[in-house]
Amino acid sequence: MTLEAPMRVLFIGGTGIISSAVSRLAVSRGIDLWLCNRGEHRVTIEGARQVRADINDIVAVRAALGDAKFDAVVDWVAYEPSHVERDITLFASRTAQYVFISSASAYEKPSRTPIITESTPLKNPFWEYSRNKIACEDLLVRAYREKDFPATIVRPSLTYDTVLPIAIGGWGCATFLDRLKGGRPIIVHGDGTSLWTVTHADDFAKGFVPLLGHPMAIGQSYHITTDEVLTWNQIYRTVADALGVTPNMVYIPSEFIASVEPSMGPSLLGDKAHSAVFDNSKIKRLVPDFVATIPFHAGIRRTIAWFEAEPTRWVVHPDVHAAMDRVIAAWRR
Repeated sequence: MTLEAPMRVLFIGGTGIISSAVSRLAVSRGIDLWLCNRGEHRVTIEGARQVRADINDIVAVRAALGDAKFDAVVDWVAYEPSHVERDITLFASRTAQYVFISSASAYEKPSRTPIITESTPLKNPFWEYSRNKIACEDLLVRAYREKDFPATIVRPSLTYDTVLPIAIGGWGCATFLDRLKGGRPIIVHGDGTSLWTVTHADDFAKGFVPLLGHPMAIGQSYHITTDEVLTWNQIYRTVADALGVTPNMVYIPSEFIASVEPSMGPSLLGDKAHSAVFDNSKIKRLVPDFVATIPFHAGIRRTIAWFEAEPTRWVVHPDVHAAMDRVIAAWRR
C-alpha cells in the first residue's frame, strides 16, 4: 500500500504574529511546511523546514528552493503590487495555490450594511496600507481571470497574540499596559460604543489551515474572524481587568485625534473609528468545523502573561506616551 505524501506548503515569512500560529497548526496537522525568510525573527517553528533567502532576491530564492513544487504558497509579507508581481513570476509554475494575505481594513468603512461580507466594497481613502492591499488584490484577480493564476485572498481583521489589539497606544510593545498600570489616562476614540472584532491568532489559524490546498478556495476571497463582538469600551476595560486595574479613559473624537497626531489618523479614520462586524458564513461553508473558541477575556490574559513572562518583552516607548499625552492635553484645553 502506498502512503499519500503530505501536503507541501511554502510560507514566505511564517514567523510573525498571525503566521507563527498558523505555522504551528500546519505542522501539527502533518503538513510539510517550508519557511522562506531571512531568519531574523527569534521564533522557531519546530518541524518546519527553514529556507534562508531574501524573497526580494529572485535568484537566491530559486537557488534555495531548487526544483521544489508546492501544493500552496502563502506570502505573509506582501504589501505592494510589486511584491505580488514578483511572486507571480516566482511561483506561477511552482504551486497549485497562491494565498495572499490582505486586510479587512480594505473594506469600505463605514460599511453600507450592518454586517461586512466578502462582497462588501473595497475602498479606503485614508490609509495607504489598505489601498496597497486593494491594489494587490486587483492584480491577483486579473491574474486569475487572464492567466489562470491560482490565487486565494484572505483578509484578517485585528488579530492578536503577542501584541495588544488596541486602537491607540502602540503596536508590538507594552506601552499601553504601562499606562494602565501607572494609572495614566488612555485614549478611547469617539464614545467607545462602536463595535469591533478582535481575533486570537490561534483561532484564525483554525480557519486558515484548511484553506491550504483546497481547490474550492481558488479564485475566492475570505475573511476569518471570531464571532464575538465587543465595544471599544469593553475591549479596554477587559484589558484593564486582566491587569487588575481600573482604566482612566478619556473620550476624544477620532477626527480631533488625527488633527493633533496625524500619524494616528489613517488606521483610525480608515478603519477602527467605525463599527466592524463580520459575517463568517463563507469560510464556515468551506471549513464547516471552524469556530473561534478563545474569548477576548481569556485571550488577553494569555497576551499579558506573555509580556510579563520575560522582562525583555516589556518594551515601553516614551514617544508613544508623549503622543498620547499631547492628544489628551490638547483635548482638555
